[in-house]
Amino acid sequence: MYSDKVMDHFQNPRNVGEIKDADGIGQVGNPTCGDIMKIYLKVEDNIIKDVKFKTFGCGAAVATSSMVTELAIGKTIEEALELTNKAVAEALDGLPPKKMHCSNLAADALHAAIKDYQEKQKSA
Repeated sequence: MYSDKVMDHFQNPRNVGEIKDADGIGQVGNPTCGDIMKIYLKVEDNIIKDVKFKTFGCGAAVATSSMVTELAIGKTIEEALELTNKAVAEALDGLPPKKMHCSNLAADALHAAIKDYQEKQKSA
């Protein structure tokens, strides 16, 4: 059902928590399954230096949140915006079809945090 990578990220999630002085924060939720994800970004010189997350949801939601943070750290803002639900699922060696909406949520939360960062940059 779940790959070894999904189980590893579910049981040992990376980058859990929040960044108090985050440069961008994004939160998304899926009312169908009740998953809610919040992503915090710290950006320096257009590069994502740190990402933390808080997730309320199923094991796949925790695993996708953990994986999207690992995929985003070290990337430029433009590179991080190219991360897709498909890329997150592939990095986890796949998700069951019923859980694909969770990977959509992880990429959406990252993109929402980047949008928040970009809007703060415009007003600074």
